[in-house]
Amino acid sequence: MIRASGGEAAKNIAAIADLGFESFEPFFWQTTNGQDLAELGRRCREAVGDRDIAMQALGMFGNPLEDQPLDRDTLQGWKDCIDNAHHFGASVIAGFTGRVRGKPLTDSLPRYREVWSELAKRAADKGVRIAFENCAMDGNWASGDWNIAHNPDAWELIFNETPDDNIGLEWEPCHQLVYLIDPMPQIRKWGKKFFHVHGKDATVRWEVIREHGVFGKEKFVFMRTPGFGDSNWTDIVSELRMVGYEGSIDIEGWHDPVYRDALEMTGQVHALNHLKRCRGGDFVGEASAA
Repeated sequence: MIRASGGEAAKNIAAIADLGFESFEPFFWQTTNGQDLAELGRRCREAVGDRDIAMQALGMFGNPLEDQPLDRDTLQGWKDCIDNAHHFGASVIAGFTGRVRGKPLTDSLPRYREVWSELAKRAADKGVRIAFENCAMDGNWASGDWNIAHNPDAWELIFNETPDDNIGLEWEPCHQLVYLIDPMPQIRKWGKKFFHVHGKDATVRWEVIREHGVFGKEKFVFMRTPGFGDSNWTDIVSELRMVGYEGSIDIEGWHDPVYRDALEMTGQVHALNHLKRCRGGDFVGEASAA
């Protein structure tokens, strides 16, 4: 994943494309700012050039269920990304479901169904799938501002509201670990609904939890770059393959408390090489008999 908003995406892709990355996920935060997405897609593809690099997913992160100006921009951004995904070569648009602010999660379901039933049809007509990131954005079941697709109980609800085949998840183990959920069983149960995967991990400090709990002053969990957290990515990749996942794992950087600032790209390239090892290294075809 490349952390670039809109017009910066092409420039940032060009800057790091030779470091060994195999895919990028350009994304927008709340608004596309009226950009010409067809032109942006062209510039991103030019930045990739003849390298074997995919842009499987675009990100559009905001709250499309509410009615403030930026919320309306987010909803329009989803429509624009769906309509222009092909200019990037993308087949998935990822982001948050949105949420009726400050209300219990279930209060968002009628508005969720209204908005996402329409967007699912729009996306299906374009051959595009929709993937909700499993991030709570500090919300919970009782209240929140951004997203309702942050735990398996919520997934049951939203997939019942929108049973469309092209609505699924942008999954990562980090957002389960930070709420002390074991992410591994989710792959076996929900993996068919994983349309895109983020490479982000977490470190849980169990000694802090035992002494201070999860609501004390001591931080009990840190988001980490893959290779520095608690997850066994060899097991994750194996489970993903067993459920048939064939998409990208895009590294979501800029969260690690250690590998940041001047060490940011050191951490990301370490994560890249770690994930490549965890998948088994480079592909080796079957040797033909002499």
